[in-house]
Amino acid sequence: MKRKIVFATANPGKLREAAEILGENFEIVSAAAAGVPDDIPETGTTLQENSLIKADHIWRKTGLDCFADDTGLEVDALGGAPGIHTARYAGEGKDFNANIDKLLRELDRIPDASRTARFRTSVALVLGGEHFFFDGIMEGAIARGRHGHGGFGYDPVFQPEGCGGLTAAEISEEEKNAISHRGKALRAMAAFLNGRAE
Repeated sequence: MKRKIVFATANPGKLREAAEILGENFEIVSAAAAGVPDDIPETGTTLQENSLIKADHIWRKTGLDCFADDTGLEVDALGGAPGIHTARYAGEGKDFNANIDKLLRELDRIPDASRTARFRTSVALVLGGEHFFFDGIMEGAIARGRHGHGGFGYDPVFQPEGCGGLTAAEISEEEKNAISHRGKALRAMAAFLNGRAE
């Protein structure tokens, strides 16, 4: 029997990625499908705090095992920005196209060798009220323009290490899941969950 676990996201791309990584032993449901449609404010000062705020909110509302992630893009030439403001970099109510436009403008005069960046994900898991954390990092660089049509978010401008200069939007979903920050954190969580089930 599949174990039901709520993922505090409304992003179909993230739900699909989590379901693929956690595998057939788990039924991953969205927060809305679990009866928590409200947008959860991210008021923490770190990725870990934000992920726990979201997971705790779902746990309190449903009593179901759940997890949440918060991801930040850290660009070295920008002192680690956008960081916790990654999803709202261009301002509240703006989409990722606006975020990418702002990022590319800010890096316009930065030489290729200094465009290093990484995605960092912190996953908070709440099991029976207990908290557990899992982290993942994907190193790479920011391209000079958009390339590719896959993925979501900043994928069209993020070139993961080891991908020959292709962006995360140009590689397959399987390739991306194998190296992605969220993939690494979710695989660590899956190993933990499967270990507890034995």
